[in-house]
Amino acid sequence: MEKPNLNYIKQFSNGEKSFEDKLLSIIKLEFPAEKEVYYQNLKSNNFKLASENVHKLKHKISILGLEKSYAVAVVFENNLLEGNTDLSEEFESILNNITNYLSTV
Repeated sequence: MEKPNLNYIKQFSNGEKSFEDKLLSIIKLEFPAEKEVYYQNLKSNNFKLASENVHKLKHKISILGLEKSYAVAVVFENNLLEGNTDLSEEFESILNNITNYLSTV
């Protein structure tokens, strides 16, 4: 599985460390709550709302440099709109990967 990284954030910040720190702290703050709401909606079979949650999480996936995971999230987001949860385990693995990474940076 690909590993999250700060390459995009560093490139986007143009080397401004305080901006990098602020963006990373926002991700660390928002990600757990967004992940929890996604799980609640998935568990409740509210696939439209779960799709919207994936859409929000997808941006954080991209910011953390996870290109393959982003592609999975795009497909999963669309699948959820059709009531298809086939990629839920793979998406959960992506979320766990990010959670573990955020706990170390």
